Amino acid sequence: MSSSRTSCRASTEPVDVRELGTIDYTEAWELQRTRLTERADGTAPDTMFLLQHPSVYTAGKRTEEADRPADGTPVIDVDRGGKITWHGPGQLVGYPIVKLGDPIDVVHYVRRLEEALIHVCDALGVHSGRVEGRSGVWIPADDRGIERKIAAIGIRVQRGVTMHGFELNCNADLKAFDTIVPCGIRDAGVTSLSYELQRDVSVEAVLPLARDAVLAALEGELPVSEDRWLPRPAAPEAPGVTFALQN
Repeated sequence: MSSSRTSCRASTEPVDVRELGTIDYTEAWELQRTRLTERADGTAPDTMFLLQHPSVYTAGKRTEEADRPADGTPVIDVDRGGKITWHGPGQLVGYPIVKLGDPIDVVHYVRRLEEALIHVCDALGVHSGRVEGRSGVWIPADDRGIERKIAAIGIRVQRGVTMHGFELNCNADLKAFDTIVPCGIRDAGVTSLSYELQRDVSVEAVLPLARDAVLAALEGELPVSEDRWLPRPAAPEAPGVTFALQN
């Protein structure tokens, strides 16, 4: 496995961080694809887009028909790994467009993103961790509810460059998840920082924490920890695959 204390990027130049506000999903998707080509061709630096989307459902390559909205709500089929999810107001979305160093270790890249988001949760006073066999960041089952996901990760790697990325629920309306099977997982719930803390936690407040944590994780300044796996009595019913890899 790649060392978590060194950079996973091929470049030593700073990452170009762009805060885009609220932007349509398809417009952001096109921005990602354009920047990925430029990065792979060596004409642009590593970039990270931070933003929010208007309400939209997107389906990764492993989405099954039963996971989709039963009421016929439109879904955008995308080229990332994973299954269906929702994006919308109150959710911080991050798209790192990063050329990975050799040897490319996609699973370890996902672990770095998880580590960054766990760090954000820690900074805000929310205990979270990983679930064996699944990606993302999770809150353990307790007297307030079943095991629940607070951050999701779905990526694509093409020509050695990443796209898509992470979503962290800040003060999103979680009812949007009720019409789908989020990430194809039926035995867990979805939560937000605001729900867990019982106070309003805005995207604007979380964005600088997430920006700094992701950059630190990519560089190895925030190493991947091995003690943040949540204890659970059995393996998950639906393990998650969250990345697509194309040469």
